[in-house]
Amino acid sequence: MGILDHLSHRFDFSHKSRKMKKLKELQTVEIKVKIDCEGCERKIRRSVEGMKGVSSIDIDPKQHKLTVIGYVEPRKVLSRVIRRTGKKAEIWPYVPYGEVDHPYAPGVYDKKAPPGYVRNVMMNNDSKASNLARASSTEVKYSTAFSDENPNACAVM
Repeated sequence: MGILDHLSHRFDFSHKSRKMKKLKELQTVEIKVKIDCEGCERKIRRSVEGMKGVSSIDIDPKQHKLTVIGYVEPRKVLSRVIRRTGKKAEIWPYVPYGEVDHPYAPGVYDKKAPPGYVRNVMMNNDSKASNLARASSTEVKYSTAFSDENPNACAVM
């Protein structure tokens, strides 16, 4: 079966009842999984190597991060890693430090995060982190007491 046969079957519109297969997109899947030694690294690599659609695998043991590039679904890669290795794994929960408005807000700052990363938290109106954008009246009073723009400011500085 050659490439022409494959293409003719893919674009054959004579069979109306047969559904066309939805093509998967090229994706980068990042997974957080604990990697203690080279054996763990090898075990994780072998768990996803045989998956259909995987183009490349990158493992960073220092950050406990597995990166899989290919025509795969993230939840399938995650479930395969959990099932084949027996390790606790989750989709990479961190974003770079500069992408978050308040990186030290409760729920965002994580001591276990790799350097330069904070936890990815969706900001909504009800969250504590979004309330940090609005200063209370006492904060405004104390911050303006030493401001250069306030003519009545304290000159202790």
